[in-house]
Order: sequence, then C-alpha cells, then structure tokens
Amino acid sequence: MGVDVIADLGETFLGSRLKRLAERLQSGASRVVADAGLAVQPTHMGLLAALDRAPMTVGQLVEAVGASQPGVTRGVGQLVKMGLVRSTRGGTDRRQRRLCLTDEGEAAMARIKLLIWPRLEQAVKQACAGLSGSLLDQIAGLEAALARQPLEARAAQAAVPGLTLREFEDALAPWFHDINAEWIGAMFRIEQADREVLENPRAQIIDPGGAILFVEAEGLGIVGTCALRKTGPRCAELTKMGVRASARGLKAGEFVLAATIERARAMGIDKLYLLTNSKCAPAIHLYEKLGFVHDAGIMAEYGARYERCDVAMLHIG
Repeated sequence: MGVDVIADLGETFLGSRLKRLAERLQSGASRVVADAGLAVQPTHMGLLAALDRAPMTVGQLVEAVGASQPGVTRGVGQLVKMGLVRSTRGGTDRRQRRLCLTDEGEAAMARIKLLIWPRLEQAVKQACAGLSGSLLDQIAGLEAALARQPLEARAAQAAVPGLTLREFEDALAPWFHDINAEWIGAMFRIEQADREVLENPRAQIIDPGGAILFVEAEGLGIVGTCALRKTGPRCAELTKMGVRASARGLKAGEFVLAATIERARAMGIDKLYLLTNSKCAPAIHLYEKLGFVHDAGIMAEYGARYERCDVAMLHIG
C-alpha cells in the first residue's frame, strides 16, 4: 500500500486533506447529477437552491452561498447560457441585475429536489454512519468508507421517490397527447395513425374496452403513460408508451409498463403485442426485460399500421 503523505502529516495538512475529500465528494455528486440527465454541476447547486427561494442580485448570492464573487459570477453566467437563470435589470436600483430561475430552471430544480438531493443525503449519511473519534479519525473513516464504495454507488442504491399509478380520465387526455407527441415528434414524423389515437383517446382506446394508465412522480406530476388498444376479443396492442425526459432516472417507464402488462392480464388478454422501431433501442431493451420477444408473425399481421414500424414483439411472460 502506498504512502499517504497528506494523511501522515495530520493537522499540518488538514486544509489539503479536506480539499481532497471535498473533491472526491464533488466527483461522486457529478456522476449522480449526470445519471439524472442534468447538465448542471454540483457547484451550481447552491446557486440554483438560493434562486429557488427568491430572486437575488449577484451580491446577495455571494452572501447566500458563501462563495467568492468571481466564482458566483462565473457560475451564474454558465447557468444563464444553459437557459436555467434569467438576468434582468429592475427594482429601485436599475444598475443592479436581478437573477431568477427561468421555467427551465424551475423544472430542473424540481428534478434536483426529487432525484438528486434525497439520494445524495442518504449516500452521505450512510458513508458517515458510525464515525467516531477525533476530527482526523472521522475524516479517515469517511475516506475509507468512500474507498470501499464511492458516493455515486451509494446514491444509486438509495431509494427512489415514490411513483403513483393513475387511471385515465378526460382531464388527463392532454397529458396523454403531449407526452407521446414529445417523443414521437423528436424521433419520427407523427403519422395519421398517431393523431387518431392521441387526439381521441377515449373514442379510440377507452370506449372500445381498452385502457390508458399514467405514472405520476412526486414533485413532477404526470411523467409517463401507456395504453392498451383492443384489437380483438382477447387481443390488444400495447401502445403509446412514453415518459417525459424530465423523469429520466426514475424508472417511470418500467413502472408504467409493468402496470400495463398486469392490467392486460386482468382484462383477460391472451395476445399482447407491440409495434415499434429499432431506433427506440432503450425501450426495446425494456420490453425484452419484461417478457416481450421479437415475432415475425406479429410483424406480418399488424406491422403495416405504422410506416415507421420495423420491430414487432409479442408478450410471452
């Protein structure tokens, strides 16, 4: 085992050792943030948290987060470029700029508070559990804990905030439309077959005996949906499964997909199939995980429904 000069010199190098420990914690936090699909850095968190409470000037932000003005100014500039913070002149002193969160910034904060902070809190508490002795002993214990299991690994094992299943009601029809239009429009051309279902979910799915389920995430609202479209007495297409990009990392897709498969069983569906495109690789992997297999017969019988369809799958779970 190599010599740790910083640790060996004890109190003399306490500042360097704390800096090293902070960098290790920041590195782990950066990976947690990236896994949640956010472009912000841990150094941005304090600025966003302060502006989440109230609009502030740069001077007020400096005081709120206890950082240097150049550092705060640099961080604010980065957040403005990312579209998360807006800078305006206003108030009694027109020379000062007021900083506030944009709509995108507020959405990012909702994800941070839901996906990142609880996990990091649990991870740090777990790493610090059982520490005792002098400050240097506790630092050594925390370093050893992080060496055994990095912060990001601990955060990945932390509990994910609860997801709730919601049944279709007419008031939720806009969510069904928008969630699916978001992902279809981003990857493909929205076809007439899509419009028929998205614009008339009750007539196209619910009234003929099908079902539409939604997944709601605490702090984010409705983030995903999935439907069962009856195509025969005991046959149904699993269709229009979509999850908001803001819910990445919550496993909302797996949650609503599993619930929809269970609903098909409860409805007495013997033949449950889906049609998709090979560009949707993450979704296809999830379908395979939950019991769908590629099926040439389904492709031959139903594949012509969508121009973009080049993958057809049948549930055998």
